[in-house]
Amino acid sequence: MLSGSSRAVPGSVAEAVAVQEALRPLVDLVGPGPTAPATVAGLDVAYAQSGDLLAAAVTVVDARTLAVVDSAVSVGRPAFGYVPGLFAFRELPALLAALDRLSTRPDLLVCDGHGLAHPRRFGLACHLGVVTGLPAIGVGKTPLVGEWDPPPVRRDAWSPLRDAGEVVGRVLRTQDGVKPVFVSVGHRMSLDNATTQVLALAPRYRLPETTRTADRLCRDALARAL
Repeated sequence: MLSGSSRAVPGSVAEAVAVQEALRPLVDLVGPGPTAPATVAGLDVAYAQSGDLLAAAVTVVDARTLAVVDSAVSVGRPAFGYVPGLFAFRELPALLAALDRLSTRPDLLVCDGHGLAHPRRFGLACHLGVVTGLPAIGVGKTPLVGEWDPPPVRRDAWSPLRDAGEVVGRVLRTQDGVKPVFVSVGHRMSLDNATTQVLALAPRYRLPETTRTADRLCRDALARAL
């Protein structure tokens, strides 16, 4: 599915930044993306307390029932050092390996992280979207960049997430009275559609079912590996 160059691990911080700068123009921030995806994949990574082992998980859910229809994991070492703004390079090889093990090609990727809402406007959701060619969005539990006003307390309320005067995402309330999540476009999606899809994937809880199921799977895989 992916070329060898897409999997290459940068040898330095400067090289990693150069990769981000080279791939960023390839991001499609318009979309609009699938409005009725049949299957949606959640991607998440769990780390050992020591930080030298990780488990990457991908779960694919039926978009209508939210039942898991496919899943895969990859356990290994972080591929890159811990550098703010370059976190995707730690996780990308393991996530791509897990994606390769799926028998179902999902219509949409939902990353536990950010897309455009990134210091260089190229977070994990953008990176995964570009190298796989799949529509992708980021749903972060906490912000990486930006300023915002708290959205109203009702489910489906949102406020713009702005960074340096640019709208880079939305602060979205997925349940009445709970903390919001931070939604940003990754690739081949519009922000309106990304917001709609996140709400559809989170009918009962703060986090989308894609994130919840991938989180459980990667934690279980890591526990078995330790």
